Amino acid sequence: MMDFNLRPYQEEVVQAALRGENSIIWLPTGGGKTRAAVYVTHNHLETTANAKVAVLVNKVHLVDQHFAKEFKPYLESRYKITAISGDSNEKDLFGRLVKASDLVICTAQILENALINTEEEKHVELTDFTLLVIDECHHTQKESVYNKIMGRYVEKKLRKEGNLPQILGLTASPGTGGNRKLDKAVEHVLQICANLDSVIVSTKNFTPVLQKVVPRPKKHYDIVERRALDPFGDHLKSMMSMIHEFMPSTVSRSLREMGTQEYETDVVELEKTGVKKENRLIAQCALHLRQYNDSLLINDTVRMVDAFRGLDEFYNSRKTKLLDGTDIFLQGLFDENRMELKLLASNDRYENPKLARLQRTLLDEFSDKNSCGILFSKTRRGTHCLYDWVNSNSELLKVNIKAGILTGAGTGANHMTQNGQKETIQQFRDGILNLLISTSVAEEGLDIPECNLVVRYGLLTNEIAQQQASGRARAMNSVYSVVAEEGGRELRRELINEYLESLTAKAIDQVQQMSPREFRHKISELQQIAVLIRIQAERKKDERKQRYSPGQAQFQCRECFLPVCSGEDLRKIENTHHVNINPEFVRHYRTGGQVSLERNFEDWEPGRVISCNKCGKDWGMEIRFRNVVILPCLKIKSFSLKTPGGKSTPKQWKDVEFQVKEFDFLEDMSSRFPDLDLDD
Repeated sequence: MMDFNLRPYQEEVVQAALRGENSIIWLPTGGGKTRAAVYVTHNHLETTANAKVAVLVNKVHLVDQHFAKEFKPYLESRYKITAISGDSNEKDLFGRLVKASDLVICTAQILENALINTEEEKHVELTDFTLLVIDECHHTQKESVYNKIMGRYVEKKLRKEGNLPQILGLTASPGTGGNRKLDKAVEHVLQICANLDSVIVSTKNFTPVLQKVVPRPKKHYDIVERRALDPFGDHLKSMMSMIHEFMPSTVSRSLREMGTQEYETDVVELEKTGVKKENRLIAQCALHLRQYNDSLLINDTVRMVDAFRGLDEFYNSRKTKLLDGTDIFLQGLFDENRMELKLLASNDRYENPKLARLQRTLLDEFSDKNSCGILFSKTRRGTHCLYDWVNSNSELLKVNIKAGILTGAGTGANHMTQNGQKETIQQFRDGILNLLISTSVAEEGLDIPECNLVVRYGLLTNEIAQQQASGRARAMNSVYSVVAEEGGRELRRELINEYLESLTAKAIDQVQQMSPREFRHKISELQQIAVLIRIQAERKKDERKQRYSPGQAQFQCRECFLPVCSGEDLRKIENTHHVNINPEFVRHYRTGGQVSLERNFEDWEPGRVISCNKCGKDWGMEIRFRNVVILPCLKIKSFSLKTPGGKSTPKQWKDVEFQVKEFDFLEDMSSRFPDLDLDD
């Protein structure tokens, strides 16, 4: 028998799974949940006839990590293991790969796509598997991909369909669902158990061993006083007040305090109102006020020069796109105040005191040559600003801090490529980098070195994120630092999270104390309610999709209100890409630079960026489909939608109230090129 070197508490928490029961393993970050899952998987493959296992993760980089670091070393000699993620070309043959493998490790989205795909080589059923391992399983709630998969599972269970796979969930914390009372926290934990059709297990007999393996870091509250004077911020607020005065007084009176998340929420809604009423003055003022508010938030978090730079870049990008008096006023206001803002931003006397406190925290820890740490920041932009600050700070460079950025993958500004993520993580593991400046992407799941410093800088997150971030500080005598303003919201949130962490433990204990009969009854009740809610939601979604015919839906550019197309002109490809097949549409847009994506796709490749001919609003990109035709692929957020029911600003294509037809290559290309005989 292979030696997995399980610790006593790991052996304890796998017992339910070894008996074939559905279970959630609750262990802290660094406690060895994945190793326990490898052990269960090995036992399952050894003892189950025709066994087939799927390990589901919620982030692409975890696919390779789980494969290379955990499952491959223990299982590859005897079993066929396949790792598949969104950047794997093989994902398009998922059904075939599952048949040929004993174990697949994939993102949950790949399994979800395969469950709904009707092509034989791509399709799978839940019953094709005998064990599903669900990493970071606390995400199995609401509209998450995990919950879509488990929603199907629960429906099949309630219909008494057989041969469903065993479930093994892994989590460092299910959280309380934001609830602050024990009975509601218990309900939340029970709902997670119901969604995963599982009991929740934790160590009862070996807690001291676990605490020794995963020591709690020393927690420091590094509190700073509020800035005594903030002339840069004050000047921004005076400019915002001028924009308020430019708008109707009834509008500006409804806005909350500048420089807060609440204000951002208000101006986001105000922009939508302006678009729906086709009031460009309100829509554009709201759009610009959000930029000013972003600058106030950055000024509160990092340097004044970072706040100024973001605003300066925004206005530089718009100089040549002035359409009316509103644009001229807004651009003129910034241009008139630009030099004053730049001067104020360069005055060190008024710099952010949080940065001085952060500098002391980093110097204290990195005076030890072998230190490594993670600095958590709220936004991608914030991580880039902190990276620039570290690399321009002579005191920090003296203690040999070598920083790298880790943010979520994507294609937009400040996004990382998936290869970039992997490279940064590897450099941190290898010691080439010793400080990761990261968004929440590094909070959960990542196999990274034991850090002796974790800093949460200007963050407002929930108790799950706090526990996972804290769990990154696993070295002996490690420090978990919270840099926050005295009396500020970040400090209040951190203290609330401490309470919610203890409440989570109490809620789990109460669930574990329930008799098996009471627990099963409650889980069954919650599952039946969830299925009814899901069926009702699907019905409403279908009704919404049929509300209008495609011809009744008219699209306008969200920025300049130019009418550009009808719903009749749109088609969807692979249920994902929404393209315009009307050849006349090309006159409404201009093309920009070539879009570059890391991976290849089966039927299409990216083309150039497209933007509104009139105002320059980004609309999406062209795609080359089957190497035959170039089609504009549209971002729904760049448009407003006019129907007989009024105007709306959908965030996603699934929110539109008409059915977008599937792309039919022969039929749609015949209409696009009537002189082309495609039947030959």
